[in-house]
Amino acid sequence: MAALRSSTAGLRASAASSPATSVPVSSSLLRLPSARHLRLPSLKLSRSRTHRGAAGAAMMDTAASSYANALAEVAKSNGTLEATVADMEKVDRLFADPAVQSFFANPTVAPEKKRDILVEISGSSELQPHTVNFLNILVDMSRIDIIAEIVKEFDACYNHITGTELAVVTSVVDMGEDDVAQIAQTVKRLTGAKKVRIKAVLDPSLIAGFTIRYGSSGSKFIDMSVKKQLDEIASQLDFSSITLA
Repeated sequence: MAALRSSTAGLRASAASSPATSVPVSSSLLRLPSARHLRLPSLKLSRSRTHRGAAGAAMMDTAASSYANALAEVAKSNGTLEATVADMEKVDRLFADPAVQSFFANPTVAPEKKRDILVEISGSSELQPHTVNFLNILVDMSRIDIIAEIVKEFDACYNHITGTELAVVTSVVDMGEDDVAQIAQTVKRLTGAKKVRIKAVLDPSLIAGFTIRYGSSGSKFIDMSVKKQLDEIASQLDFSSITLA
């Protein structure tokens, strides 16, 4: 925990050097540079060892929560919560690429090489200085491999601090700002939340349309996809007696 406290102090120092900015919800839907454009060194990647079982999962959750809370504390103190949550969505989308995951989780890759890639990521994605510093701290502490869990915990911190309802909207293509705003208003009306934050996810398997997941742990689900309609039609048809030649 002492290391985490010193990390928080480092984050504060970095954040203090940059002015506070505010980024609207729709910024999370901006198309990011493809991870394919990152100049990842050509190395033989090995899988890093991870904790197994319930105890290991609990340790990971605790660590992710601690780092997420430290980042949220800094963002709240310098008035950049909105910009920081947008940064973390960019980071989440970049680290969703298997090549990026493997590279940063690989213990045989020198920290210096990982920092070089972070410089490229920060420039192409226009991350705030304290977000970049946070990622460097994760590299130094050998915790960059749990970035996905940290993003989830940071989302929870942000939602709690701001009284925001998170709605995950999955579609085949990026939705327009007007559509996103309409969905946000619908979720706000359904939940009574003060604010609604939309997190966009692309899924070609939906064919067309979209789905919305919101509520505690994503317990509420609205399916407006063509895939659902086709599944419902298929369930009503009985082709069991047809023999194909």
